[in-house]
Amino acid sequence: MDVSSQPAVAPIPASEAIELSVVMPCLNEADTLATCIRKAWKGIEAASVRAEVVVADNGSTDGSQAIAEAEGARVVPVSEKGYGSALMGGIAAAKGKWVIMGDADDSYDFLQIPRFVEQLRAGYDLVQGCRLPGGGGTVMPGAMPVLHRVWGNPMFTFLVRKWFHAPINDVYCGLRGFTKSHYERLEQRCTGMEFATEMIIKSSLYQRAFGVRIAEVPITLHPDGRKAHAPHLRTFRDGWRTLRFFMLYCPRWLYAVPGLIMAGMGGVLAALVYGRVAIGSAVLDAHTLLVASLLIVLGYQSMLFGGFTKVFAIGERLMPPDARTAFWVRWATLERGFAVGLCSFLVGLGLIVGAAWAWMNRDFGRLDYAETMRVVIPGVTLATVGFQTIFASFFLSILAMRRK
Repeated sequence: MDVSSQPAVAPIPASEAIELSVVMPCLNEADTLATCIRKAWKGIEAASVRAEVVVADNGSTDGSQAIAEAEGARVVPVSEKGYGSALMGGIAAAKGKWVIMGDADDSYDFLQIPRFVEQLRAGYDLVQGCRLPGGGGTVMPGAMPVLHRVWGNPMFTFLVRKWFHAPINDVYCGLRGFTKSHYERLEQRCTGMEFATEMIIKSSLYQRAFGVRIAEVPITLHPDGRKAHAPHLRTFRDGWRTLRFFMLYCPRWLYAVPGLIMAGMGGVLAALVYGRVAIGSAVLDAHTLLVASLLIVLGYQSMLFGGFTKVFAIGERLMPPDARTAFWVRWATLERGFAVGLCSFLVGLGLIVGAAWAWMNRDFGRLDYAETMRVVIPGVTLATVGFQTIFASFFLSILAMRRK
């Protein structure tokens, strides 16, 4: 439907309660803003919902503010720069119990608002749009770069489904609806392009903790209608920022799994080569045992960082409470951690002292290198792991302290 020349639908009287706020972030969108607002009013009318259109202006210099006001939208100035900052400002000012957000570049069709309102009325907390065919969506020719369509979006969607159990097929779609109460519970932090993925990740994590309901509706993505400037999205910069954010929000895959693999490999390798193993002409001896020790120490340290990160994130409400984490925090008390760490440290120190004693009995002369290192390396490994455990227990206790 061509609405570029149609008049805007008049906003509802201020005396009536607003159910829906349509929020558009805006930074110099004069080319397409009027069209988007007119489509939004048409979509609102078709959904039979009392609504407002909010334009969160992030410092436009092309007259976007006047265009928005002329089309019946409410302009909310947001001084802090960034896509996420603009949306935070607009959503905070929204009067509706439901919010639908979408870009003002005419790539998202706001005539599809009724689909989102239908799901919000059905009780869903988050209604995610899907542009990709895997979720029933449609990408019009020229609407999405090939790299984004065949690699970037499918890859990140796979990761968000695998790591966070998100029931969606298009993690990057910016056209979505949600209840304002759900948004406020998320306490979003990201002020840049990660804002949209943060909402998906947190909502997915909150499914178990708070019974959050997530729905998905197929939509059509149209080519960007702007002529005055290029899209704000930068493929590799924003792709890396998304991957970085995914890893920061998933300590299991960033720390715990790699750490467990390294420590496991180190343990198996140490067991194999402790008695000197020959594979063909290759001899795995003390030097291989030293590498095994390195893997064990690095893997253990990585797992500790994973635990610290998870406890801190839950304490700061970056992640919802987790039953398994709560169990381990209760079980791994300072006293238990200190006792286990001290035992490991003393055993390791005993092995090192034993090797030194054997050296002293030889008048500090030459020792059999391989035989001595089979004692020294396990000793150093146990002492290191024990030392880390002792102080990790103190640090974990500090992180787990309840604050008012």
